[in-house]
Amino acid sequence: MARLVKEVMTTNPIRLSSSAPVIEAAKQMRNADVGAIIVEDGGRLSGIITDRDIAIRAVAVGKDPEKTPVSEIVSRDLATLSPNDEVDRAVKLMREKAVRRIPVIEGDRAVGIVSLGDLAIERDASSALGQISAAPPNQ
Repeated sequence: MARLVKEVMTTNPIRLSSSAPVIEAAKQMRNADVGAIIVEDGGRLSGIITDRDIAIRAVAVGKDPEKTPVSEIVSRDLATLSPNDEVDRAVKLMREKAVRRIPVIEGDRAVGIVSLGDLAIERDASSALGQISAAPPNQ
């Protein structure tokens, strides 16, 4: 039987309000050793912010991370998955959209994130990417 997204996703993703400053997103990522955070407005998914978004859309263009709200750099045009989607659908979506992380939603609320690393571990834990993804953080 095909595995489901809910079996491989990271549950309880970190959430921030779209009005939170970029520096708060960076601190939360550092503290939790993650590369993406769910952005919400009124408890509803409004986007995702990644470490790359912070580097490219904020730092590289000289935005002040203490004053710039997450809403200015968040990715809003999202591909999403349901916890009950098959892992094959996650792989296909990542390929089609050229993304490394996809929010997992029930209704309009994010319940998880599935990452390229999650899929690498699921598909071939002995591959280089699978081993790197399963390794402990190197902070």
